[in-house]
Amino acid sequence: MAPTKDYSYGRSVWSWIMWQDGSINYDDQLKYIDLAAAMGYEYSLVDNWWDTRIGREKVEQLAAYAKSKNVSLMLWYNSNGFWNDAPQGPKQCMNTAIAREKEMAWLKKIGVKGIKVDFFGGDKQVTMQLYEDILADANRYGLLVIFHGATMPRGWERMYPNYAGSEAVLASENLIFTQHANDMEAFNATLHPFIRNATGAMEFGPVLLNKRHNRNNNGGTIRKTTDVFQLATAVLFQNPVQVFSLAPNNLQDAPALAIDFMKHVPTTWDETRFIDGYPGKFVVLARRHKDKWYLAAVNAQQETLKLKVDVRMLGKGALVKYADDKDRNPVKEKVVPDKKGLVSIEVKMGEGL
Repeated sequence: MAPTKDYSYGRSVWSWIMWQDGSINYDDQLKYIDLAAAMGYEYSLVDNWWDTRIGREKVEQLAAYAKSKNVSLMLWYNSNGFWNDAPQGPKQCMNTAIAREKEMAWLKKIGVKGIKVDFFGGDKQVTMQLYEDILADANRYGLLVIFHGATMPRGWERMYPNYAGSEAVLASENLIFTQHANDMEAFNATLHPFIRNATGAMEFGPVLLNKRHNRNNNGGTIRKTTDVFQLATAVLFQNPVQVFSLAPNNLQDAPALAIDFMKHVPTTWDETRFIDGYPGKFVVLARRHKDKWYLAAVNAQQETLKLKVDVRMLGKGALVKYADDKDRNPVKEKVVPDKKGLVSIEVKMGEGL
């Protein structure tokens, strides 16, 4: 399908992942728009219930405020229909052509740049048709589309220029819901690049820099992985619009070098190279955006990962390395490859590079 505009992918924040349903109010959304602006991000996603907890008139005001900060809104929708009894709204906006026409015209009018559509019911023909109908109609109005609670993508990246990713994975929300997901985070992170993300864009919602997964960073589930591990997932997990799980407090309580990295990491890649790894054990990938390479590694094994990596494709001269020190705190340092273009790396369990 031909694009109706020059789509811009990029980075987004969203309040729901860390602040949950209670954050779907006007004032909290202002805080997340400010966070997006501070990070230089393109988008801020307003998740479920905005139609009743904020209201359309106030959403128009949010969109105008976001525009003044050089940020664009994305809005969540329930896919809705006979296949879906999920209560979250807005509902009945995406399941018919007439409803989509009205809704998307309003979105374009107020300057919203994308939608996240959730809760799809299986892979029936009628459901698969709904995915493509949403993509096709959204393209007419210049809207990016993320699918959540969805099936794996099947070539939509090549078919629809406004396709911006699908969940189809046990995504970052599970890190909020259960401690088990946090205990298994390193293991699961070594699976996704080989399995789910190998099939297409994966809307995971990575990079949680809170130590505790709640609004005040002082309760809820406990993150077991390091800050550098989280930074690595920004590279390992590929999605053209990355909805990062940062929170406003991270501007003050996260390491400055981590925030600086997150301000500059891209979301689209021109080249990817598999370096080494095995599902469930470790993964090392290199990705190139324009003329800049990023090499990322995470380890889920009890034993420390020790490798010599050929980094000649990264260019000549010193490289910048983000790694964990002996106390699992992030450090940034320069590394010079040896004469053969090799660099030695060491990554402990739950840590990253």
